[in-house]
Amino acid sequence: MPALAQSVPTTPADTPSIRVGTTIFTDYSIQQEPKITDADGNQVEQSQFEITRAYINLTGNASKRISFRLTTDVTRETGTGSALNGSYTLRLKFAYLQWNLDDALRSKDTYVRLGIQPTPWLVHMDEIYRYRFQGQEFEERDGYLNFADVGVSMHYTLPDGYGDVHTGLYNGEGYSHVDPNDQKGWMTRGTLRPFPRRGVLRGLQVNGFYDRDAYVSDAERRRTSASVTFEHRYVTAAYDTMRAIDQVTTAVAPLRGRAWSAWVVPKSTHGWEGLLRVDRITPDADAAAQVRRREIAGVAYWFPHQGPVLTALMLDLDDTRFAGFVPAQPRQRKLALHAMLVF
Repeated sequence: MPALAQSVPTTPADTPSIRVGTTIFTDYSIQQEPKITDADGNQVEQSQFEITRAYINLTGNASKRISFRLTTDVTRETGTGSALNGSYTLRLKFAYLQWNLDDALRSKDTYVRLGIQPTPWLVHMDEIYRYRFQGQEFEERDGYLNFADVGVSMHYTLPDGYGDVHTGLYNGEGYSHVDPNDQKGWMTRGTLRPFPRRGVLRGLQVNGFYDRDAYVSDAERRRTSASVTFEHRYVTAAYDTMRAIDQVTTAVAPLRGRAWSAWVVPKSTHGWEGLLRVDRITPDADAAAQVRRREIAGVAYWFPHQGPVLTALMLDLDDTRFAGFVPAQPRQRKLALHAMLVF
C-alpha cells in the first residue's frame, strides 16, 4: 500500500508526451420553416438527428519548446454521384507544430505555429462565446471567415495581463480548400484588457482584427472587425461589428458588406445559462435594403465537471429572415436540442 506521505512522480519538461481527447457536438432539430415536400407530396417539417462535430484530438510535446496538435473531424459527404453520398467522412481539421517562446521572450503563452491552425479572430471570440455547439458566429456562418487555415502565425502575450497579439500569413481559402493562386491572407488580431486587476472590470476586453487578402491580383478580399466583450461570473456579453470588401475579379465592382452581432449570456451558479443573440448582415452596402436578420434564444445547462471536461445541453430557437433579396428567400426557423462533450 502507498504511504500517506508518498509524493506523485512528475514528468520532466523535456520528456516527450502525447494526450488524446475528443469533442462531440450532436443535436436533434425540427425545421419549422421552410417546410419540405416528402416523397408522397406532403408538406412536412423536416426533423433529424445529426452529428455536427466529432473531433479526435492528439496533442503533445516533442520537447519543452516544441509541441503539436493533430485533429480529425467528420463532415457529411454531399458529392453528386458519390458512393458515399450521405455518409460521414473523416477529414483533417488541425495539424500544426508549435515552437514555444515563453522562456526566450519571457512571456507566457507566446509561440510560433506552422501548419493547419485556428485563425486569430474566431478562435479568440469562440473562447469567450462558448456556444459554438449551437452554431457558428456570424463571420463564419455567413461565409466571411474560416475558422482554420494553413499558414504560419505568432502569438504574443502582453506583460501583466494587458492583452495579446496574434498575427499570421495564411493561404486564405480555409483548411478545406486548396490555394488556387499566388495570393495570401495576412490576419492580425489585437486584444487590450484595460483593467487586468480591477475586480469586475477585469473581464472587459477591446478587440480589433484586420484581414488583408485578394481573390486574384488587385481584386480585394478584406475584413475589418472590432468588438467589445465582457466576462463575469454572472454574465458574459459582446458587441461585434465587421466591414468587408469582396471583389471576385477585377472585371466586377466590389461588394462592400457590413454586419454586426450582439449577444448576452446570463448565468447562474448552478449550471443554468441563457443565450440571447441578434445578428444583422448587409451583404452589399450599395443595396442596403438587403438585410439578413437572425435571432437566437436558448437555455442551457452545463453539467458539473472536473478538470478539462465540459458537458452541456441546450434548447434553442434559431430564426433567420431575409429582406430585399431577389429572388426572395424563405424564412429559416429551427428548433433544436443540442448536446456537447469536450474532453
